[in-house]
Amino acid sequence: MMTDALNQLSTAQAVTTTALSTNSIDLGPQPANAGDPLVALITVDATATAAGAATVTFQVVSSASANLSTPTVLAQTDAIGKAELAAGRRPIGLEFNFRNLTAGHRYLGLQYLVGTGPLTAGAFSCVLTDTTNASGLYGAAGSFKVY
Repeated sequence: MMTDALNQLSTAQAVTTTALSTNSIDLGPQPANAGDPLVALITVDATATAAGAATVTFQVVSSASANLSTPTVLAQTDAIGKAELAAGRRPIGLEFNFRNLTAGHRYLGLQYLVGTGPLTAGAFSCVLTDTTNASGLYGAAGSFKVY
């Protein structure tokens, strides 16, 4: 699968507490129409560990600010337990579209929501792609809710 560096939200980003992606994507002053869905592909680069039963929820967010302050959640996974967040596991695919984009929100990013944390280790990467590129990982379009 080919990806574009400009669509990379995180690259091996260390996450121990709730955090926003290191990068955001500027959709411009008038973001594109709803169009086809996109997929946030999240990989686990370093195994998530914690003293307790930590979880991570991955959220695609939008904001009026490049730093993603006051984000609005467009889509999210269920809370995923640390035992399922081992380095090298199958990518987590999270499908979303722009139908729920709040007026004035021109920036996209990812939020790592750590629950029952903190994590003592863990790193994640995230790239946005279209469902055509991601479908080979999961089968038919619409089957991306595979955590």
